[in-house]
Amino acid sequence: METSAIILDAPERLSLRNLELIPLTENDVRVEIHWSGISTGTEKLLWTGKMPAFPGMGYPLVPGYESIGRVVETGLAATSRLGEWVFVPGANCYREARGLFGGSARTVILPSARALTISESLGRDGILYALAATALHAIAHGSPPELIVGHGILGRLLARLTIAAGAPPPVVWDTNTARQDGAQGYEVIHPEDDDRRDYASIYDVSGDASAMDAFIARLAKGGELVLAGFYSQPIQFTFPPAFQREARLRIAAEWQPEDLASVDALIETGALDLSGLISHQAPATDAARAYPTAFADPQCLKMVLDWRECA
Repeated sequence: METSAIILDAPERLSLRNLELIPLTENDVRVEIHWSGISTGTEKLLWTGKMPAFPGMGYPLVPGYESIGRVVETGLAATSRLGEWVFVPGANCYREARGLFGGSARTVILPSARALTISESLGRDGILYALAATALHAIAHGSPPELIVGHGILGRLLARLTIAAGAPPPVVWDTNTARQDGAQGYEVIHPEDDDRRDYASIYDVSGDASAMDAFIARLAKGGELVLAGFYSQPIQFTFPPAFQREARLRIAAEWQPEDLASVDALIETGALDLSGLISHQAPATDAARAYPTAFADPQCLKMVLDWRECA
């Protein structure tokens, strides 16, 4: 069996072409993808060639870990999943390309246990489960943010989850005026308009490795700086200011399956709203233009590929 898939052959060399799929096993499901998201964090690093080396890294690869679609075939041990609408956090099912992260294809095969049943009524917003789980994982291991640096899609989800948890609304910084709109129950300001220097918890989702000193300068004594973005450059900071504040540094790792389950529960109860976060969509056949737009257009919060008309 073959599928159409996005393939990165090398940095900035992308195409849509057919790949042979590894056969279904008894515990697998085959999912027909309707929508997949383009990550402006990890996928941008893959696109630019700046992704640090780690196990499984290499080209050619199929990107994507934010896909949703319907289970259209199952192995013998997963027949109850047939017809379900599911979130797919990636797949490693290709003979001729690495599945890193493997979700950007018309059809994917993955273990049944990794396919999360979600509400079909969410439509394309369902692709946001991974980002919401990333934000929740960051908050779950410490105090909620008082300041969030960056009002991209991850910063917005952090702010929404903070409010959903019953914590005071955070302040959000963004230097891009185009991204200062869209707040729901919290304030977005330019850093230069904020005089406060006693934040107990600052969450950075900007990915700016050069700004650590500026963040530490805004911490209260004993405050915590949480690195919730992804950084391709070494993290450095001046020691004396951090010493004087007895600053704590925490790195938020990737989400876990229980984070996805918790996000699902929050969405089902209405505590977390995913609407209004996707700004752009394009047919999967137009991926060669959609990827640069997702990474370079400041107006693009989130780009989603539509696979429904793709063979």
